[in-house]
Amino acid sequence: MEYTRKLTDKLSVEQAKIELLNTAYGNDQTFLAKLDPRTLFIWYLFFGLAPWFIHNDTVLIGLFAFMVLTTIMAKVSPLIIFILCLGLLGQGGYLLIAALFFGGGISTIMPLVMLTLKLSIISLASITVFCSMDPEKLSDGLLKIGVPGQVAFSISYGYRMLPSLLEEYHHIFLSFRLRGKAPEKHGFLYIRSIIYFIKIAMLSFYPLLLSTAKRSRTTVEALETKGSFYAFNNPKVKAIKLAHLIYGPRDYIFLALSLTYVISLFGLTRFY
Repeated sequence: MEYTRKLTDKLSVEQAKIELLNTAYGNDQTFLAKLDPRTLFIWYLFFGLAPWFIHNDTVLIGLFAFMVLTTIMAKVSPLIIFILCLGLLGQGGYLLIAALFFGGGISTIMPLVMLTLKLSIISLASITVFCSMDPEKLSDGLLKIGVPGQVAFSISYGYRMLPSLLEEYHHIFLSFRLRGKAPEKHGFLYIRSIIYFIKIAMLSFYPLLLSTAKRSRTTVEALETKGSFYAFNNPKVKAIKLAHLIYGPRDYIFLALSLTYVISLFGLTRFY
């Protein structure tokens, strides 16, 4: 019962909101968080695309090991890793069942394993990069590389609003439960209760969408009143805002070490 209680506490909505806040704002002291956002963009541009064009098993395993190391360095939340593992296992299991159902055999397992390995590398690279940047740093990095101010702000705003949206969705879900009536009997394998909760979860999205639209309009009007959209397109304001983004020795060392590791992987596979 004690282990069940601990697992329930970790899977609660409040704990999920805390993990999201820690992911967005609690990793600012790590080595990767101190890098310039443009460095992380360059790094992710390779590790987010290159695995699709690599078919050597040894190279992919080496890249996966490197991604695991960077994920540990970024101090990624266990909740995010758990969700990632569930998604990868679900997708791989679904493809395996579909392949076996349509006449495939054991030989289909290895291609699916390699596909899952590629998805794992890309997913871990994404988690490493975006967990190492808070919303403000992400927005500044996008502005620095030439992304329009409205787009950069929208991404940053959505990043900031995730914990609030999760909490509001939880409140709406609880209000539906208070006003509704749960099944008196769970049914075979709790099928009635599962259907009941799925129905409530789907109905809770509609009030959340309306509330989000209303909140977004209020935010846009407040920004227009303060002249933020003019500042997005003003070169002088952007120069002042982005003056703190400067490449340092740490950025060059990180990119050089990453490049050296990748070249070493390809060299090992060539000679061995």
